[in-house]
Amino acid sequence: MTEAPRDRDFLDYIVKTLVDHPDDVIVERKVDEMGVLLSVKVNPEDMGQLIGRQGSTARAIRNLVRIIGLKNHARVNLKIEEPEGGSRKKPQAEEEKPAANPTEEFEDFKI
Repeated sequence: MTEAPRDRDFLDYIVKTLVDHPDDVIVERKVDEMGVLLSVKVNPEDMGQLIGRQGSTARAIRNLVRIIGLKNHARVNLKIEEPEGGSRKKPQAEEEKPAANPTEEFEDFKI
């Protein structure tokens, strides 16, 4: 019988420690020719805590998971699943102004 994957257990522990709803944390592990992919799903309210300011917490967790992978001779990546009903704001397209003719702007300066 093989031992439980340490990388999944480690990630599960880290994420459950950070979030307010630890019972909603789901960590899935998939292995393919590219390496190990760990996917994390959390409560929509906890996404901000998991990602952190400007992604700093997520980046730190990714680095730790990669280090665990290196110790076990595996390439490990982390995917944070966006929950349904997540409050991620999509950038709104700015209204495009018609390109102004440069000569129109300087009509007053004609000699």
